[in-house]
This record gives sequence, structure tokens and C-alpha cells, in this order.
Amino acid sequence: MTTKTLLVLFQIMGVMPIMRVPKDSKTTKRTTFNWISKATLWAYLVWSLECIIVVKVGRERLTNFQDNSNKRFDEVIYNIIFLSILIPHFLLPIASWRHGSEVAIFKNMWTHYQLKYLKITGTPIIFPNLYSLTWALCIFSWTLSIAVILSQHYLQDDFELWHSFAYYHIIAMLDGFCSLWYINCNAFGTASEGLATNLHRALKAEHPALKLAQYRHLWVDLSHMMQQLGRAYSNMYGIYCMVIFFTTIISLYGSLSEILEHGLSYKEMGLFVIVGYCMTLLFIICNEAYHASRKVGLEFQVRLLNVNLGAIDRSAQREVEMFLVAIAKNPPIMNLDGFTNINRELFTANISYMSTYLIVLMQFKLTLLRQGTRRAIKAIVNTIFNMTTTASDDDMNSD
Repeated sequence: MTTKTLLVLFQIMGVMPIMRVPKDSKTTKRTTFNWISKATLWAYLVWSLECIIVVKVGRERLTNFQDNSNKRFDEVIYNIIFLSILIPHFLLPIASWRHGSEVAIFKNMWTHYQLKYLKITGTPIIFPNLYSLTWALCIFSWTLSIAVILSQHYLQDDFELWHSFAYYHIIAMLDGFCSLWYINCNAFGTASEGLATNLHRALKAEHPALKLAQYRHLWVDLSHMMQQLGRAYSNMYGIYCMVIFFTTIISLYGSLSEILEHGLSYKEMGLFVIVGYCMTLLFIICNEAYHASRKVGLEFQVRLLNVNLGAIDRSAQREVEMFLVAIAKNPPIMNLDGFTNINRELFTANISYMSTYLIVLMQFKLTLLRQGTRRAIKAIVNTIFNMTTTASDDDMNSD
């Protein structure tokens, strides 16, 4: 599988400085990573230049945060939201570059798998419209980034236009990683469907045992690649999920608390845009991982269980049983290097945790509102009492 367009985009942005090896090179590796390669040096330069505008905007946001420390808490959190979105830029060297060698291993595994698949099955893996899809996702990533950030400029009063230049590449990077995850997950499903089709053809042959053994090794390689994908991008997608989790909670709290006090305004609409954007990214990542695991694991397993064992010889039956054991021993799970499994359960768990924290924050907000109401009533009563006392004194003096 080739994702050359996304790789070029990431190299230009300095996100993932891996390099494609020229075809005439005498090596079996098609993708490499080196801390002093041209791509990595370019990443250092791009990241350093981006740091100038990011640090400048971050410093201004931090200054506003400190200046507003004695003001309403709801006004302060707006600066926290946009400070949190800047975090992925500073964590990029740790989260992405440090795992460059693991990403190169994953890319090389795909290259070797395609060659092995072609040699065993006699047919290549066909990824429909891959080239046009990657180009469309690259363009869409930057278009969505510009749209999301400009919406904040027009909906948030304190979001100046020059601030937006610190966020475009960060949002485009998040969109790009989401696009890369989508393509890889669909590639796993496509490879699994092709392998299943060839498996059924092999079962119709006279002596399918040898082919079944070869297909079993192909399937195990596919499962290992799914695990390598999570290992290669574990830090990046881990930080990805944490930033989404934190930003979504603060944005929801900010919007709901403002609606309780002042009603719906453009500022709250801007925060809802951020919430919708973050939750959409998280859903795509979790949903695509779920579908990939289901296609490679459960659906493939069901195909094997539906094989008519009476129509094949004993050696083929034994290979089918070993195939089922291999699937049970090597479950195709998207796992972030042991930290968490990526599936739909992660999405629902995030919603559950977000709801819990949001309820706590809203209880805190309602407490503040009640205290403010009590103080207002007390002030009104004191004012009325003072006015009444003053009027009585004036009447006594006039007598």
C-alpha cells in the first residue's frame, strides 16, 4: 500500500520525517528514518519557525490568563482552551519523531506483505481510488483546519486574526493523522477481504492444505501489522486523545455555563464548533479501528467456521483448525503500545468520563450562581433597609 501523498505532506509540515528509499537502492527497506537525514533536518527547521508564532500567541494567551485571574472563572477558561490546542505542537518531537523508526518498520512491513501476498495468491492487493483519496484527504485536512480556526476568529471576540496562524498547522496535523489512520484501517479491511476471497478459491482446489498454511501465515502477518500500527503511533494518538478529552470538557463547560448566565451567543457557538470537531475526530479513529478489527478478526473467523469440513480432506481440515487457533492467539487489536485499545468502547468510555467531569463542574457552577444570587438578594435587602431607615430619620427630624 502506498500513502506517498500523505507522507510528502507530513514531510513538508515536519510532522513525520521518514524517507522513501530510491527503487534502485540495494536494500529490502523501502522506508527509513534517521535523526540527521534531510527530511529530519527539514523538520527541525519547520518546527523551529513554527515555534516563533506559536510561542508568541501562547505567551499572549498566558498573559491574558494571568491578568484575568481575579475575574470570572468562565472568562479565564477561554484562554485555557486555546492554550491546550497549542500543546500538540510542543509535544511533536516526543510524540512523533521519537517513533520514526517504528513508523518506518510499519511501512516496510506493508511493502513486504504486498510482495508476499502477490507471490502466494498470484493477485495483487487492490486499494480502490487510493491516490485520489489521499489527495482529497490532504486538501480536506487543510481546508477544514482553515474553516475551524477562522470560525473561532469570527465567533470569539478575543480571537485575533493573527492568532490564527499559530493554529492552522496544528489542526491540519491532527486532521492528517486522522486521515492516515482512516486509510490504514481501510487498507487492513481490503487486504482481509482479498485474502478471504482467495481462501475460498483455495478450498475448492483438490489439495488445499498447503495454500491454507500459506494463507494462515499471511493472516498472522496482517494481525501483526495492526499491532505495529498502534505501536508506531502510540504516543501521537495517545496525546491526541488526551488533548481532545481535555479540550472537549472545558469547551462544553464554558458554553453551558455561559448559556446559563447570559443565554446563547456567538461565543458559545464557537465553543460548540470545537466540541463537534474534537468528538468527530475521536469517533472516526475509534470507529475505523473497530471496523478494521472486525473485518480482519470476527468476519474472517466466521468465514472459516462456515467452511464445509466434510467437503475437504483431513489435512485441510487440520489447517482450518490451526487457522482458527491462530486467530484466537493473535487477535487483530488496535492497541496503543499497551496503554489502551482503540475501538468503539474507547469512544463511549470517553463520553462517560466527560459526562462525569462535566456534572461535577456544572455543580460547581450552580453553587457559584446560588452564592451570587444570595449576595444579590442580601445587597437588595440591605439597600431597602438603609433607604427605609434614612426615610424614618428624615421624618423624625422634620417633626
